[in-house]
Amino acid sequence: MTDKKRYFVENMWYAAAWQYEVSEADNKLARTICETPLVFYKGRDDNYIALDDRCCHRAAPLSTGRIEGNCIRCMYHGMLYDETGQVVEIPGQEHVSKSLKVRSYPVEEKGGMLWIWMGDPALANTEDIYDFPALSDRENWRGFDKEAYLHYNANWLLIVDNLADFSHVAFVHTNTLGGSEAYAYSTLAENIQKEEDGFSMERWHRDSNNPPFHAKVVPPEEVDNKVDRANIIKMGLPGVFLMETLFAPVGWEEKHGRDNVREYRNCQFMTPETKNTTHFFWNYLHNWNIDDPAISASLKESLLEGFMEDKVIIEEQQKLLERSPDFVPRAIAADEAFVHFRNKWGQRLRQEDADNPLVYKENKRSIL
Repeated sequence: MTDKKRYFVENMWYAAAWQYEVSEADNKLARTICETPLVFYKGRDDNYIALDDRCCHRAAPLSTGRIEGNCIRCMYHGMLYDETGQVVEIPGQEHVSKSLKVRSYPVEEKGGMLWIWMGDPALANTEDIYDFPALSDRENWRGFDKEAYLHYNANWLLIVDNLADFSHVAFVHTNTLGGSEAYAYSTLAENIQKEEDGFSMERWHRDSNNPPFHAKVVPPEEVDNKVDRANIIKMGLPGVFLMETLFAPVGWEEKHGRDNVREYRNCQFMTPETKNTTHFFWNYLHNWNIDDPAISASLKESLLEGFMEDKVIIEEQQKLLERSPDFVPRAIAADEAFVHFRNKWGQRLRQEDADNPLVYKENKRSIL
C-alpha cells in the first residue's frame, strides 16, 4: 500500500445539478463529481436518487439504463438496482447476493438545486446546505427561465480566486459587468469576515456610472444617473458564491430603506468534476419589474458574456499552471480573502486525512 493524495473533502454538500436536469420523466443524468462517476434520477416517490454510475458486474454505465419506479435497470445484462444501490433482481438467476451493490449518496433539493453528500452518510446534515432564499421566493424574485450551467476546463479553486477579488471586474469586464477601470482604483474590499466555512465581505463604488449590464435594463431616464453600487459577498466551502448587489441613489445608507434601490441576487456554485475540471452553476435574480421577461433575458445574456470573459482567462491560467509546476505565486494585499478560503479548505483536507487516510490498493481483479 502507498499513500494516495486527497484532493477533495468528502464530508461536505456539493452542488450537483439543477432540479430541472433530473426532474423530467425517465431522465437520467450522468455527472462526475470529485472524480466519481454518478447517475442521478428521480424515483416514483418524487425522490432524487444518486448512485455510482458503474454496474458492479462489468462497469457498464447505469446512466444508460432504464428507470423502473425507484429502481434503475442496467441495460447490459439486466441487473436491477434499488434506490440504496442494492441489486434486487438478476434475470435468469434466483439468488441475489447482498454483495452485489453500488454506492448510494444522500441527495437533497433546495432552491431548485440538487445537493449531494460525498462522504459518510451518517454525518450528512441537511441544515448545513447553504440557503439562498431568493432562489425559492418566486413571488418577489425573478431569475432565468432555466438556471444556467457552464463547464470549465480548470480547477474550481481558480474560479474561487477569481470571485474573491472583485478588482478583476474593472479589467476583465470593463465593457460588460464592470463599466470602467476606475472600479479597481476607487474601491476596496471592506468588512472582511473570516469564517470557519469561508468568508464574507462587501465592496462599494460610490458616485459611479451604471455598468453596461445594468444600464441595459433600467428605464432610459435612469441610464446616466450616478449611483452608489454595492457588492456584498459570501463565499463558502467547497465553492458556494452568494452575492447581494445594490444600485442606490448617491449618498444612500441602509437606514433610508430600499424602496429606491434596485437589487440583484447572484448565486454561483463551483463543484469539482476532477481536479482540473469544474461544474459551474449560476443564476442572477432581480426583485423589480419581475413580470417583464426581457429583463431576465438581458441579464442572462450580459452575465454569460462576462463569465465567458472569465472563462477564457481561467482556462488559460490552468494550462500555464499545468505546464509550470514550479511556479511560485507572489502575494498582494487583495489576496486576503481567498488565502483564508484556501487555508480552511486545506484544514478540512488534512482533518479528513487524519480521520480516514486514503490508501491505494492494487486491483488484482481488474477486467482490463
